[in-house]
Amino acid sequence: MVHVREVAIFTRSTLLTGCALIGAFAASSPAWASETADDAASADRPEIVVTGTGLPETPATPAYDTQVIERDKLVATGSGRIEDALADVAGFQQFRRSDSRSSNPSAQGATLRALGGNASSRALVLLDGVPMSDPFFGFIPFSAISPERLASARVTRGGGSGPFGAGALAGTIELSSADAQTLGLLGGQALVNDRGETEVSASIAPQLGSGFAVVSGRWDRGEGFYTTPLDQRVPATVRAGYDSWSVQLRGVAPLSDTVELQARGLVYDDSRTLRFAGADTTSEGQDASLRLVGRGDWQFDVLGYVQARNFTNVVISSTRFVPVLDQRNTPSTGLGGKLELRPPVGDAHVLRIGADYRRSDGELYENAISAISGAVTARRNAGGTNTDLGLFVEDDWTFGPVTLTAGARADRYTIRDGFYVERNGANALVSDTSYADRAGWESSFRGGALVRLGQGLDLRAAAYTGLRLPTLNELYRPFTVFPVTTLANAALENERLEGFEAGVDFRPSDNASFSLTAFDNKVKDAIANVTIGTNLRQRQNIDAIHATGIEASASLSFGPLSFDGSLAYTDAVARGSGAAAALDGNRPSQTPRWVMGGTLSYRPAENWLVSLTLRHVGAQYEDDLETDILPAATTLDAFVRVPVFANVSLVLRGENLTDETIYTRNQGGSIDLGTPRTVWAGVRFGL
Repeated sequence: MVHVREVAIFTRSTLLTGCALIGAFAASSPAWASETADDAASADRPEIVVTGTGLPETPATPAYDTQVIERDKLVATGSGRIEDALADVAGFQQFRRSDSRSSNPSAQGATLRALGGNASSRALVLLDGVPMSDPFFGFIPFSAISPERLASARVTRGGGSGPFGAGALAGTIELSSADAQTLGLLGGQALVNDRGETEVSASIAPQLGSGFAVVSGRWDRGEGFYTTPLDQRVPATVRAGYDSWSVQLRGVAPLSDTVELQARGLVYDDSRTLRFAGADTTSEGQDASLRLVGRGDWQFDVLGYVQARNFTNVVISSTRFVPVLDQRNTPSTGLGGKLELRPPVGDAHVLRIGADYRRSDGELYENAISAISGAVTARRNAGGTNTDLGLFVEDDWTFGPVTLTAGARADRYTIRDGFYVERNGANALVSDTSYADRAGWESSFRGGALVRLGQGLDLRAAAYTGLRLPTLNELYRPFTVFPVTTLANAALENERLEGFEAGVDFRPSDNASFSLTAFDNKVKDAIANVTIGTNLRQRQNIDAIHATGIEASASLSFGPLSFDGSLAYTDAVARGSGAAAALDGNRPSQTPRWVMGGTLSYRPAENWLVSLTLRHVGAQYEDDLETDILPAATTLDAFVRVPVFANVSLVLRGENLTDETIYTRNQGGSIDLGTPRTVWAGVRFGL
């Protein structure tokens, strides 16, 4: 077996070199060279328009439950975090209520429609078409996704069968980077909060001939707040300190009047300290991608990417306050790509055919440590390789006011090279297990209908199936959130989704829109953390997670005033038998029934903005047996932007202004808390 650590080291050096070459590539591209032809020749030359985006959405996109968050909302949140902006879509959820400053990164999986139950992502998150989930853990590196770099976020709830559809079990979140025209030549912001924490970001985005380049960076750091309640603090208790930075380099060049080349590199590093001194967690990544988009008669989207990631974590005993586990190295590599082709089949059809591929390699190195002597008692090494090759086809038919769509996927997956090795403190072999390779084919389908009745009224309905492979983390890595240990399970089966929905969209005018969706989704063989003993759980396939509910949204504007709100009610039930029989009929862990929020905005003049956001998250249980509850929480955030002189604005932000107590963890009365009242002030500028 080729060790992933060696591959990751090689890949990291290659990525850093590749990122440096993107700028040189952009400058040397013939399409970006200065025009020297005379005016008459220029008049005959077709105009080249570079967008930096993928192919446009199809006519049937609205047949599925889709919401778009535009840039002005992405950059106007109380926290300045992308996960806060995505929470405008009710039903979006991370495993825990903490954001990417005060949670363990491995708990930051994204899901929709309460189809959770563990920390892995059941929603597919794409950045410029590239899957962003960690190759080993499946979490999303939210701290590396800066809202200021984005143009929009499109959230589709419900299973998908298009490109990378094997990851879209609960839905798809498509993030699109902003172009140079949107960003301006030079922009940035700097803020500080009432705890002395800072947030600094900047971008430079020159137009280069017919193309453009963007270099952007962000740095967040601070001592954090106490996640531990006052009555549970001990001398070893510390604030949830964080220090994270990311740099993204992006270039877009036209190769012809219909074809453009897009290149992107992302490097990030994130360090956090959680609960106790020495409980340090790091995650880092180096990503690079190339994308070729053709917008001629034969439209195409060709994408290739490589990702190198790593994760470390030190677990501190909550009784002796010394290290008991050092997850010292978890290198992983993601490789993949897609080819999508849209041939000219007539105005009434949009046909998509293609293939995608994703390979995830990773392994962990960790040491168990005696809380008494401080000596290493066990050295563990485990990992494996997952691959998925998908073939997909989808066709939209438009007949006057009716659009029909149908799509299918066939996925060839492999779960192989799995192993677990453990040695004792003297380095003597205790266990050496190689797991049998597995492979197979899975099929998934989706179809829908959209009927435009006129006067802004649309009816839609859809049905779909979906697929998710277990992550390397779920298969091979045990973990401890003291005092509970959760075991891995190399025998986990794929999760399968079956679902349907129906909805109505009503846009009576440009100033009002309403949407209502009813859905029924079931994840069969859902992977959950199942209690099997006192303070002991294991990842297991339970019979199903069945979620039914409604989703509603509204958008209204009255001159300078506007309101945007959404609501989701989900009745989610876990079904289990055998070892999981005790959770049968319970609500899945970390799953609220009610999630709702609304933002009231006031724009008295150009570049002015005053907004208040009220959000409510219902009560949810910490565990599968419904023994420890996390009470409901209602928070109020604010955002204010006031222009002070040319191209410079004063920015004020507020998080949890009512200082609501937000429970993010409750294990037998051991509590972690979310963000307290926090006030930010700073400046934003742009040219």
